[in-house]
This record gives sequence, C-alpha cells and structure tokens, in this order.
Amino acid sequence: MTRHKKYVGMLLAGVLSGGVAAMQANAQSSPAMASPGSSTAAPAAGAPYRFQPAGRNAERASRYYSMVWGVDSLSVKSTESGEIIRFSYRILDPDKAKVLNDKKFDPALICPEKGVKLIVPSLEQVGMLRQSSTPIAGKVYWMAFSNSGRPVRRGDRVTISIGDFRAEGLNVD
Repeated sequence: MTRHKKYVGMLLAGVLSGGVAAMQANAQSSPAMASPGSSTAAPAAGAPYRFQPAGRNAERASRYYSMVWGVDSLSVKSTESGEIIRFSYRILDPDKAKVLNDKKFDPALICPEKGVKLIVPSLEQVGMLRQSSTPIAGKVYWMAFSNSGRPVRRGDRVTISIGDFRAEGLNVD
C-alpha cells in the first residue's frame, strides 16, 4: 500500500507542477491573449488563421475603391464546389468604373501565396463568364474565374487585376 501511495503522490506532484507551469506561461503572454473576454484573442489551437480585414484599414480601402474606382461591396466567393471563384462589385460611379467592364482588359485573379493566376474562361456558346455591359450606378456586376484543380480556397487572400484596377488582399469566402 505504501508503494501505491508513493506512486499516486508522485503523479499528483507532476500534474500540479504542469498546471503551475501552464499558468506561468499564460501570465507571460500578451495581455490580449491572457484576458478571455478580449475581442483580439488569438484563434483556438488548431483553427486555421483567416485574414479578416477589420477596423480602419477596411474602411480606408472601401473609401479608396469608391472614390478612385467608383465601386464598393467588393467580394470574392468560392462557388460550384470550389471550381469557380466569383468576384462581384457594386457600381457607384459608372464613369470611374468603366475599366472593370471593359472587354479590352482581361481580368486576372492572383493568389500570391500559392503562385497562381486564374483567368475568366470563355465558353464556346456562352462567351466570357463576366458582365461587360455599360456600367449602371447601383447595379451589382460579377465575373467568374476558373479554379480548375482548386488551388485557390476559402480563406486565401487574392488580388483582382483588370487593366489599371487592382484590388489587393481580398479574402475568399
């Protein structure tokens, strides 16, 4: 019985010392991570990090695209089980936004992390999978990029390039 008590005592000491070490490590971490109610807490262990533009940078980018390019509500979504990446935007100023609908410019979706450049496919009976009509204020337009082999996935940050227009750091939803 004495051996058993000694073993249990050693086991209990090991568990307690591990708990104290974990508490010390948590106390040495940044204040944002130490407080559980903090809005800037790190993602849970094992959860993939997803870029989420927030705060001033997102507002600044939105103002830039609306003032310079005449568009807002930029979004990039993975559709059709990931085989298509859809880029959509709303027109605010048709004169400034002409370049986005201009047939002369070939749009490209670039994923720098993966070294991939996607294009808008042209189907034989349908044509280009993009809207290229004269822009009208208040309407939402879209284009679809072929993602064959699914190199671009949800959570990736991408750049949309159309002529001189360039939208960087867009998150794929």
